[in-house]
Amino acid sequence: MQIEPTVSHDIVLRLKRARGQLDGVINMIDEERTCTDIVTQLAAVSKALDRVGFKIVASGLQQCMEHGDDAPMSREELEKLFLSLA
Repeated sequence: MQIEPTVSHDIVLRLKRARGQLDGVINMIDEERTCTDIVTQLAAVSKALDRVGFKIVASGLQQCMEHGDDAPMSREELEKLFLSLA
């Protein structure tokens, strides 16, 4: 499966944002911030990564709809990817 350049660009931006959030979590731990603050930020990082995964799977679904039997991935492979994010 090839990810379209516009989608790829968006994915990279989201991953960089998540990396910044993760750096923030590390700093929060170093600064001995409250568990509530740390877990809240971790949840934001987790959600950001999930959205990246879903965007990749959605790209695969679109390709399957456009290419039918010549799609780069089978329905079962896409389903497995989707469920791995759950």
